[in-house]
Amino acid sequence: MFLGIDLGTSAVKALLLDSSDRVMAEASAPLDVQRPRRLWSEQDPDEWWLATGRAIALLRERAPGGLGGVAAIGLSGQMHGATLLGDDERPLRPAILWNDGRSSAECDELERRVPASRRITGNLAMPGFTAPKLLWVKRHEPECFGRVARVLLPKDYLRLCMTGDAATDLADASGTLWIDVAGRRWSSEMIEACDLSSEAMPTLYEGTEPTGRLRADVAEAWGCERVPVVAGGGDQAAGAIGAGVIAPGRALLSLGTSGVYFIADDAYRPNPERAVHAFCHALPGTWHQMSVLLSAASCLTWVARACGATDEAALLEEIAAHDRPSDRLLFLPYLSGERTPHNDPHATGVFVGIDHATDRAALGRAVLEGVAFAFADAEDALRGAGSRIDGVSVIGGGARSPLWGRILASVLDRSLVYRRGATVGPALGAARLARLGVTGEAPERVCPEPPEDFVAEPDAGLVDHYRERLPRFRKLYADLGESFRPASTNPED
Repeated sequence: MFLGIDLGTSAVKALLLDSSDRVMAEASAPLDVQRPRRLWSEQDPDEWWLATGRAIALLRERAPGGLGGVAAIGLSGQMHGATLLGDDERPLRPAILWNDGRSSAECDELERRVPASRRITGNLAMPGFTAPKLLWVKRHEPECFGRVARVLLPKDYLRLCMTGDAATDLADASGTLWIDVAGRRWSSEMIEACDLSSEAMPTLYEGTEPTGRLRADVAEAWGCERVPVVAGGGDQAAGAIGAGVIAPGRALLSLGTSGVYFIADDAYRPNPERAVHAFCHALPGTWHQMSVLLSAASCLTWVARACGATDEAALLEEIAAHDRPSDRLLFLPYLSGERTPHNDPHATGVFVGIDHATDRAALGRAVLEGVAFAFADAEDALRGAGSRIDGVSVIGGGARSPLWGRILASVLDRSLVYRRGATVGPALGAARLARLGVTGEAPERVCPEPPEDFVAEPDAGLVDHYRERLPRFRKLYADLGESFRPASTNPED
């Protein structure tokens, strides 16, 4: 048996996987995000650990005795978060998350300090990444910065609590801007540019390597043996492992809080000018390219709440009952700014085309379409990096909706394969990486593509309709770009 733990933005998920790749049980515990100021997004690291305990307790209830048979544990989690620890290995402040946009000025400063940063890291400096966050802390919270002894990514704070080891994996660490992605190692030049030393960095591992063993007290509390904890991967790489996206050209479309278009590769192919991420994959000797939308399924959550729908599922039923594409209404899904292709933390959500006939279902439909158009931008940027796309699997909470699948397939004009277990992808991937870490099996054997649930096919009529609408969507951002800039020169106002 193998345990996968995924520290998401909205919940911690835990999953038990047997040696036949069957999910035996799963559980989750919710998390909240704090937004004390505009552009800010934070969480308390201790809440992650408490939520992990709740998820494990629920998993023990659902699978009595199951944790006693666990042979290894794998970790996955939200990427880019800056978890700052002092000498006592306790958090110095709330963690600054992946969708925090406060450090735009520090991104410019970092690229000035290291003119070769894009060559070294394969990526633009963006506010979501970890390194600019540390420059922001130094500038705005110098006393806190002076006490920083260690910087960990979110899931690796769980690892520290579980094992006492400060360690991370290459896939997750690629999103810090402190990694030489082609060389698969820390970049001393990028670390020093943030006025940090290499001693502040955790030990670096491939995603399939064990990093330590479960502490005795944690093992007793969880009902486990002191089993190995494997490095694992950031949520996107782990989600790809869970979906079997490991061969070059295989792609993954993730509809979670954020949206990700992910392509596996056996080569390093950066395209930072289009805000494409080029990262190490969770398997040794492999890489991936990734386009990131900062808001995807979270847009549906927002519009359901704002319009008084019972929940997202109820709103989807309303939209499906009408099932009419938008003719005038357009939605820009930039509720937390945007990465690919705009790299604009100041971008906001926008509805255009509202009239007296616009109802809740119409607004919801426009949101589904706006996210789909953003994925079309994401695919275009990936193609600009020379990426080959042989087939696309879909995972994430938004993957529950066949209606959204039909819209996405029609906007992208390609078939999309929805996989069973799509909503637990990263936790499944973490469990598979745990298995690889202790059995030495071939990845192709351990990481098959899950069975198909259904295939969303393009609708010929919708393909033509959306082909005409997509240029209008793109022009809308171009027309409004300057209006997103804050009037104040203070990026936090």
